[in-house]
Amino acid sequence: MSIKRIARHLVQHHWRAKQIFPPAVLARIEQAIRQGESTHSGQVRFVVEGALDGRPLFRNQPARERALDVFSHLRIWDTAHNNGVLIYLLLADRDVEIVADRGIDAKVGAEGWESICRAMEAEFASGQFEHGVIGGIATVSRELARHFPPQGPHANELPDAPVVM
Repeated sequence: MSIKRIARHLVQHHWRAKQIFPPAVLARIEQAIRQGESTHSGQVRFVVEGALDGRPLFRNQPARERALDVFSHLRIWDTAHNNGVLIYLLLADRDVEIVADRGIDAKVGAEGWESICRAMEAEFASGQFEHGVIGGIATVSRELARHFPPQGPHANELPDAPVVM
C-alpha cells in the first residue's frame, strides 16, 4: 500500500469529481451516450469515482478491480445481447478502465479497450476531461456499431446518465 496513493485519495476525495464534472458536463456526457447508443444495440455507462475510501482504499484496491465491482453492482452484464460496456474513471489515480460484457469483449479484446483507455488518459493529463470522456464514448460506440449494429427499435436497457460516486 502506497502512502502517496492514500494521501492522494484522502486529499482529492469526492469533491474533485463534482468540480470537474458539474451538471452541465454530465448532461453533455449523457447526450453523447444517448447519441452513441442510437448507432448500435449495445449499452454504455460512464462512472466517475473521485477517490476510494474505507476498505477499498486501505486494502489498496486497484482501479480495475473496483471497475469490475461497479460493473457488477450496476448490472451492466445483464443486457440482452451481452454487449454492455462500462467506462470507469478513478479520478484520484487518473486511471480509466473499460469493462465489457462477454459479447462485445470477445470482439474488441483487451488490447482494443486498453487503446481507448490510454487515449482518454492522455486527454485527462492535459486537463481535457469532458473532451476525453466524450471521445472515449464515441470510440466505444464505434466499436459497438461495428459489431452490434442496430436491428430495428431496441429498448434502452440501462440509464444513460453518468454516475458520480
